[in-house]
Amino acid sequence: MSGQELQVSGRVWVFGHGLTTDDMYPPDAMKLDIPEAAKQVFYAVRPGWTGEVRPGDIVVAGRNFGLGSSRPVAALFRQLGVAALIAEEFNSLFFRNAVNAGLPAMTVPDATSVFRDGDVAAIDLATGSWVNQSTQTSGTVPVLPALVLEIVASGGVLPRLAQQGYLPAELAELLSSPSVAAAGQGSGA
Repeated sequence: MSGQELQVSGRVWVFGHGLTTDDMYPPDAMKLDIPEAAKQVFYAVRPGWTGEVRPGDIVVAGRNFGLGSSRPVAALFRQLGVAALIAEEFNSLFFRNAVNAGLPAMTVPDATSVFRDGDVAAIDLATGSWVNQSTQTSGTVPVLPALVLEIVASGGVLPRLAQQGYLPAELAELLSSPSVAAAGQGSGA
């Protein structure tokens, strides 16, 4: 596998339970280009967060993370430089959109009590292992299917198709951009 690493570590931002795609990608932001829309992520939940998040950070959330429509939120996270998502439970459509965009995502039971804002988390999708490097709390979860790991490692479904020759290889880098990932996931309306 090449491209996106399956091992990620970074500073943690912890959010609660039941965050919807509306909470992450407000309806008014859907009219904006991806770089501008990304500045609206979590605006109603944690105003100013997008000014604090740094490339390599990890978003941690509780149960029912990503309920709602099929908005291309994973592309917005990638635009902000978020390196991975950890949640106690993902909405299945939201999880698949993260995979399609090449954004590593791991389900970790009790994630909101295991991590605190500012902790450093490390995950390894290939082994299913995770650790809070700040507290040395660690565990393992079931490993994702090989196809899912291949898609994430490739940087998303479109770059993977380019790597396999189904799309022009010279477009592989372009196809991994957040804007193209968002377009590939539809409007989410």
